[in-house]
This record gives sequence, structure tokens and C-alpha cells, in this order.
Amino acid sequence: MIIDPDRFLETPAGRLWTPELNRQAWAAAFDTLDAALAAATPPVQVIVVCGVQGAGKSTWAHAAARDHPNAIVFDAALPGRRHRKPIIDAARRHGARVSAVWIDTPLATALGRNAARSADRIVPEAALRAVAERFEPPSPDEGFDAVRIVRP
Repeated sequence: MIIDPDRFLETPAGRLWTPELNRQAWAAAFDTLDAALAAATPPVQVIVVCGVQGAGKSTWAHAAARDHPNAIVFDAALPGRRHRKPIIDAARRHGARVSAVWIDTPLATALGRNAARSADRIVPEAALRAVAERFEPPSPDEGFDAVRIVRP
């Protein structure tokens, strides 16, 4: 199972983003995570896939979900510890193991991939650069059982 907050922004006309819709999307993603954890049969593994937009997170997440069909894969930029904490906390509440996978892609590559996206999926370049500048690499001291760095 893959949980991607952006999927909750999808409409028949494409992806729609406003601050309010974004808040609702994140709330829906966290509700989905909690429900999936509650329904899962132990042992449960949560894989948090993070990195800048255009890094290749979703591609990696889909491969991980295929290779680990019982895992819950959370796919989002999650640039800081504070962004990852609610996922770690939810996993721990349900007794799940939680690992991080940081897709550490060069900024130029991510910018190029982002520019090649369909118009409704393009992240403003300034926003992508801001995420890259403030990105805090995941660490075991956040509560992860393991941290993996993938450099495509």
C-alpha cells in the first residue's frame, strides 16, 4: 500500500492545490495511515520515502510496494523531522517497525524531472529549491529502525 498525500488532491480535471485542500489532503493521508496500521496483521513495516520533489520517490515507492506487498509506504517530500514525526508516532502506536528511505537526487536532476511533469503536477521551482535548502536528512535518532540513502 502506498500513501501519497498528493493523491488526495486529484480531481477529474487533474490535481488541484490550494492551502486548504493541501491541509485536507494531509489529514486524509494520516487518517489512511492510521486505518491501514489498525487493520494490518503483524509484523507491520512502514517505509517513509522522502526527498525533494522530482527526486524519484514515487518510482521508488511503487517498486518497494511491489517488492514488499505487506508494507505501508508513505511517499512525500517530508523535508524535516517535524514532517516525519507524525508518521513515526503512528507507526509506534501500532507496534510497527518504521524505516526511512531518502531519495538523494541532485537538485539539477530533480528540477529537470519536475519541469517535464504535466502542468498540474509541476511544483513551482522556488518551492522545490526551498525544500532542497531546508531538507534535513532522516536519522535513526528520530525513531527510525533503519535509514537508507538511495542515490539514483
